[in-house]
Amino acid sequence: MASGLLALLDDVAALVKVSAASLDDVPAQVAKTTGKVSGIVIDDTAVTPKYVVGLDPSRELAIIYQIAKKSLINKLLFISPAALLLGFFAPWAITPILMLGGCFLCYEGYEKVHSMFSTHSDQEEDADNATTITPEELEKERVDGAVRTDLILSSEIVAITYSTVADTPLMNQIIVMLAVGIFITVAVYGFVGLIVKADDMGVHMAKEKFHPAVQKFGRGLVKGMPTFLKVLAYVGTAAMLWVGAEIVIHGIPFLHHLLENFLHSLPEIPALQWFIKVLISALAGIILGFLIDKIVTLVRKMLPSGKKEKA
Repeated sequence: MASGLLALLDDVAALVKVSAASLDDVPAQVAKTTGKVSGIVIDDTAVTPKYVVGLDPSRELAIIYQIAKKSLINKLLFISPAALLLGFFAPWAITPILMLGGCFLCYEGYEKVHSMFSTHSDQEEDADNATTITPEELEKERVDGAVRTDLILSSEIVAITYSTVADTPLMNQIIVMLAVGIFITVAVYGFVGLIVKADDMGVHMAKEKFHPAVQKFGRGLVKGMPTFLKVLAYVGTAAMLWVGAEIVIHGIPFLHHLLENFLHSLPEIPALQWFIKVLISALAGIILGFLIDKIVTLVRKMLPSGKKEKA
């Protein structure tokens, strides 16, 4: 009896030791995964500020909070459990789902590039349409749009996180996915909150009670924020195209190997190889987004509602 109890305690101790050793790897796995999803994080950070442009400044942080809260709920309660279930029952489905999300990002990115070159009359028409809804409706529309885009980006983040820890114990998978989801959400939307309120901070720093150098910095911050936000929007669009196309290319072995072989043929300069990879991916994203846009337009015309609008 005593020997049996001792054997059981030895087994429990061994199990605890293995679990502890496994959990020791969690910080390294979180750091590794965060690095892998850095492109998507840049995309998410750069895209989000545009959703509060033109709205009541007093509502900016509240809107960012709404988006962040829904993003965190989606990651922790829906996307992560879905990824774990898919990984267990249908691991083959993860790559196609990732590719569909990549196609959506390319489509969204192409739409943004296309809108940059839209005619003045189109912009006036959009402005007229914007005046027909209340500020509350516009805010809800913006939040819904941000959450919709974030849902795709969050799915990509969770899927990439799962692929990184798929061969580890289940407890490790859960902890790493939760840690990455929380860390990235707090980091992204915390930084976005700083960006959208930077002009207010600049106005405060420009007051006479501060040192002249601080006042000068504050005035420069206020003057520079419109340009910064514009550049950030361009970066967000480029990141959307780059990330989306890279996900699609990675899911097609032939294209992935072709791109990797081409990059290896370049001089051994990591920065150059990274830039060329991003440039090729962004261009591929524009092409893919253009093709998807044409398919979507054709399908809309074929649907009864599309024919009615055309008439």
